[in-house]
Amino acid sequence: MKKFLKITGITLLIVVVLLLVLPFVFQSQIKGMVKNFINQNLNANVEFSDVSLSLFRGFPQAHVEVSDLVITNFKPFQDETFATAKNINFTMSVKELFKTSDEPIIINSITINEALLTLKTDAFGNVNYDIVKESENVQDSTASFSFDIKDYSIKRSALTYIDVPAEMQFYVTELNHTGKGRFSGNISELDTKSEANVSLTMDSINYLNNNHVKLDALIDMDLNAQKYTFKENKALINQLPVEFSGFVQIIEEGQLIDLSFKNTGSSFKDFLAVMPATYAKNLDNVETTGNFNVNGIIKGKMTETTIPTLDISIKSDNASFKYPDLPKRVENIVIDTEIKNDTGNADDTYVAINTLNFKIDSDVFKSSAMIKNLTGNMLVNADIDGTLNLANLTKAYPLELENELSGILRAKLNTAFDMNAIETSAYDRIKASGNANITNLVFTSDAMNQPLHISKADMTFNPSTVTLNSFSAKTGQSDFTATGTINNLIGFMLSKKVNLKGNFNLNSNTLALNDFMSKETESTTAATSKKAATTTEGLKIPQFLESTITANANTVIYDNLKLKNVKGVLTIKDQQATINNLSSSIFDGVLAVSGNVSTKADTPSFNLNLDASSFDISKSFTDLELLQNLAPIAKALKGKLNSNIKISGTLDKEFSPNLNTITGSAIAELLTTDIDESASPLLSKLEGALSFINFGDLNLKDLKANLEFANGKVTVKPFNLAYKDIGIVVSGAHGFDNTMNYNAVFNVPAKYLGSDVNRLIGKINDNEVNKITIPVLAHITGSFSNPKVSTDLTSGVTNLTKQLIEIEKQKLIGKGTDKIKDLIGGALGGTTNQTPSTTSKDSTKTNTQTPSIIKDSTKTGSEVIKNTLKDIFNSKKKKKDTVN
Repeated sequence: MKKFLKITGITLLIVVVLLLVLPFVFQSQIKGMVKNFINQNLNANVEFSDVSLSLFRGFPQAHVEVSDLVITNFKPFQDETFATAKNINFTMSVKELFKTSDEPIIINSITINEALLTLKTDAFGNVNYDIVKESENVQDSTASFSFDIKDYSIKRSALTYIDVPAEMQFYVTELNHTGKGRFSGNISELDTKSEANVSLTMDSINYLNNNHVKLDALIDMDLNAQKYTFKENKALINQLPVEFSGFVQIIEEGQLIDLSFKNTGSSFKDFLAVMPATYAKNLDNVETTGNFNVNGIIKGKMTETTIPTLDISIKSDNASFKYPDLPKRVENIVIDTEIKNDTGNADDTYVAINTLNFKIDSDVFKSSAMIKNLTGNMLVNADIDGTLNLANLTKAYPLELENELSGILRAKLNTAFDMNAIETSAYDRIKASGNANITNLVFTSDAMNQPLHISKADMTFNPSTVTLNSFSAKTGQSDFTATGTINNLIGFMLSKKVNLKGNFNLNSNTLALNDFMSKETESTTAATSKKAATTTEGLKIPQFLESTITANANTVIYDNLKLKNVKGVLTIKDQQATINNLSSSIFDGVLAVSGNVSTKADTPSFNLNLDASSFDISKSFTDLELLQNLAPIAKALKGKLNSNIKISGTLDKEFSPNLNTITGSAIAELLTTDIDESASPLLSKLEGALSFINFGDLNLKDLKANLEFANGKVTVKPFNLAYKDIGIVVSGAHGFDNTMNYNAVFNVPAKYLGSDVNRLIGKINDNEVNKITIPVLAHITGSFSNPKVSTDLTSGVTNLTKQLIEIEKQKLIGKGTDKIKDLIGGALGGTTNQTPSTTSKDSTKTNTQTPSIIKDSTKTGSEVIKNTLKDIFNSKKKKKDTVN
């Protein structure tokens, strides 16, 4: 017994050791075979992180796992990912590991986990899934593997199909599929179970939106005839149960299809079950009456030139439903729809919605349509006749709208068009007749601060245009009415590629721009609490809007400004508004605006020309931030202003200019002004430094100034002022941060320079001396609220005094008149700085006169007096010597 146990133990140990060692022995062989198989059969780049072999995991079967598989395409889809899989597992008999390279390895089962397959057809008809090599060696290489599959599965996977020419996108997500059967015999049976979410979009129309599909299918497979027959098959589309039968056979031309299907029940609840699961939930508690039947036959050949014939019928008669948690019932539902193709030509497929009627409360809605040529230039002919209380839609059916709707829609119209006409704006092929009107519509959107109340909108549909007979609405403080024409309303409603085009006349009593801006609330998490932060999103010009609007508004409110009698033409295209001949009354004057505003980029931009006529200076420079920054000192002025401003830059979220981005120029003309020097610290500071000037008496009439601005800085070109007989030239620059750097040159007559100077002038007693002036430079820095002023007045007076003493000396010693005139002429020329001799106040004109400049005297006052006395005595001595 002990010997038996010992032998048994040794045997088990050997088996365990072999199970541990054999994978390492055969792993490199398996990996080489996988790579060889892929390279010989696929025209694509294939990578995987590892191929592993385990004899424990599927014992007594061997288990092979390929990890992190990635397949990328060659040209014309270079480096695009075709397929990925987290892992692919194979099981096979252990004896398969001992076969030679010439013998095929038989695979028993396959499991694919988390695979993603992307199939594409580009605009040129190229496909990315044609990656199997075509060569004589393919058949020989496939002999390395043989399949005797008992079961297979695909878990947590997805499929994407994109067909660019057909404008189709097909998505399968959350795919789980299993199959059991045997593929080795000529006749076999496959039992499959599938479950997935399916989405389908064609020509921008969403036919399926994440619809849940479940299919249990038992399939007989005749592998010799390549015929697959479905029996005992049940499908579940959302919650609609469907049975189908028939077969699909592979033939030389393509596929031969003969399938029929029908819904297993007849309750109208089956119709609700077709809806997306978001809306179809809790159907067990929904009350329904009436029937619902779907049945169809698909029969014929699917080839490159033909499709199977179709005969699909969807019908319901006198049905109703009511959700338990909603107050309204939808009743008198009649559905009669057919999808047919009698020829096998894809272009002959059509959908006939013979009847689609329903009633909510007392509102009855009736419609019908014929849709032909589904695969080509689709043709549509539709009739609508009915009334809808929009508020009842969410009271009768669990729609999850982002914003609530209310209002009454009445429509009676017929339309006929083809989709090519919609997309190319061929209005002559878009026919419509009838009328529609909306009353008391309340629409709420994140794009607006306040709900939009449309009290009335009345439209008449003509063969090529829609006439907006009347439109009256309010939002916030704003009210407006409109009339006009719309060229392509139907095209806009049916295609995202089509812009809404039209011409409108807009009238408003009050138009507050803030009502058309949006607010979004974002959650921010603090260390100890959560707070809601509100950010304002600026007005965006709709991308789809292409129109001309002739506007007339009594009052337009923009920020803190109120513009009166606003008139102008606004042209909107490509998210840009072009302003033509817009005028308004503001600041007791008239403002004219032209230019454009664009919201196409993330940051809005503008380029405008502003003409201000007879603006009240005090009001405009107090209320308008732009003017405040261009000329801060102007708030001390009272009177009228004419100005032309050319300006461009970007706008912030409140549609105000970003000052650091604006560039442009301005010409300002002051008409009649008074000065309140107490309102400006700068004028007070200057008056203190220059006691001979009373800035309240400055003559500013007809003053013109020329400004340029860029990069947050305003440059003022030289302009001239006058105070009595004192000429003043001002130039320099300031920033939008109120810092400044200015020079003011005062051409000051000598009589203003103190008693000492006036006494010397009296002694000289010459009319020419009375004309002497000196330029006094005031250098202004700091800020407008805290200015710093420095002048050269003291040095100028000192130098002038020296020159006057020199003139007096020459006169005393009896020098010639010409010599004195030369000295006076030098003094008249100034002592320290040059200044324009012109008295013009227009800084836009170039001053070509250049005043003379003389050098400062290097002698002190005492030296001058000493020399003068010396000259006098010398003169007397010379006279005495002459007498002797």
